[in-house]
Amino acid sequence: MSDTPSSTPDDAQGEQPFISHLVELRDRLIRALIAVGVVFAVLVVYPGPSGLFDAFARPLISHLPHGSSMIAIGVITPFLVPLKLTMLAALMVALPVVLYQLWAFVAPGLYAHEKRLVMPLVVLSTILFYLGVAFAYFIVLGRLFTFIQDVAPKVITAAPDIESYLNFVLTLFLAFGSAFEVPVVLMLLVRFGVLTIAQLKAWRAYFIVAAFIIAAVITPPDVFSQSSLAVSMILLYEVGIIGARVLGTYSAPPDAQAQGDPAGASGGDAASPPGADSPPRDQR
Repeated sequence: MSDTPSSTPDDAQGEQPFISHLVELRDRLIRALIAVGVVFAVLVVYPGPSGLFDAFARPLISHLPHGSSMIAIGVITPFLVPLKLTMLAALMVALPVVLYQLWAFVAPGLYAHEKRLVMPLVVLSTILFYLGVAFAYFIVLGRLFTFIQDVAPKVITAAPDIESYLNFVLTLFLAFGSAFEVPVVLMLLVRFGVLTIAQLKAWRAYFIVAAFIIAAVITPPDVFSQSSLAVSMILLYEVGIIGARVLGTYSAPPDAQAQGDPAGASGGDAASPPGADSPPRDQR
């Protein structure tokens, strides 16, 4: 009885592309880590972890009572917290490079019209996330700490812990940055046929109510912060509807554009699954 071969030529051919994809993924991850490392090294030199944390804590420090300051409970917390903040800041600054490496990895497997879809959305989502973080830092935090000082009992001396402050503010940054991604989410839902533009328009009133509920949950308990986030989300919802209409035309397959397919152009009810009746994929 002859031995059965352990692998067939087809299996070997299937393993080679898989290994090559793993190698490319490794290279992309290394490049992303290098970008984060370079930004981290620059931030360590200037402004330095302590200088960066001073700027990060300015919204709180400027609203503390005279003579008060922040404290560090842990023994090595004064060293670790600024260093942690520097690493997170490096990741945020290098985020465009990280997202580009992700896009470059998946781009060879996309159709031509899908490539026109991915890169603009990567850029738009990055910009919107930055805008959400900036909104929280420059507008919300100041109003929040003013509100806290106004309602806090006068017999209490405020001395926040630096690690608690870091975790709280980062959570707020993530909440606002994610909330500002509403247009990108709507555009993708319409593009892939989950929702239609007509449905988004019909659900506008429900979203307005949901926006105020979300704002009440994730923002400080003052009217200005809640209204600012809710109004921003409502405006971004309208931007998402307009963007979905434009994106449907911009990223539609060439045959859908040639035939004037309303589903491909405006995200109508008859939207076909992504990739259906599309031209052959680009070569690497």
